[in-house]
Amino acid sequence: MKIKTPFLRQDIAKLKAGDQVFITGTIYTARDAAHKKMFETKKIPFDLNGQIIYYCGPTPAKPGKAIGSCGPTTSSRMDKYTPFMLENGMVGMIGKGNRSQNVIEAIIKHGAVYFVATGGAAALLSKKVIKSEVIAFPELVAEAVYKLEVMDFPVIVAIDATGADLFKVG
Repeated sequence: MKIKTPFLRQDIAKLKAGDQVFITGTIYTARDAAHKKMFETKKIPFDLNGQIIYYCGPTPAKPGKAIGSCGPTTSSRMDKYTPFMLENGMVGMIGKGNRSQNVIEAIIKHGAVYFVATGGAAALLSKKVIKSEVIAFPELVAEAVYKLEVMDFPVIVAIDATGADLFKVG
């Protein structure tokens, strides 16, 4: 299935755990340090409505490339911050690994979706990024918030808006 960002809630409702999805449009990166800053200050330096956060800390781009390697990081490290981000308009997350029950409940409450990207495929995933720029917290270097323009970025629905969890149902 192909989808474009920003996401609409009715688009998310169509996604089911296990679906393979190709995302085109804007996604944002944020890891532990950026999440902590946004959570503690209660300020999100970009419009989160209808957006996806990719739990990723990209490496510097080589000449002529949009980005360096950009693989997913372990999502559970963001579980403490996820309900806050969902309350502020985020509708999707991309990472790797399972999520806490608290996050699953927040996904259901807000009609959101959790995608997984293939770990260990960072160089291949970077080929789906056509543009990148740091938009917040440049002092965090790789953990800065990046705005990425992606084309056919491959992910799998791990937890859908009903709470169906691919990690539990296989």
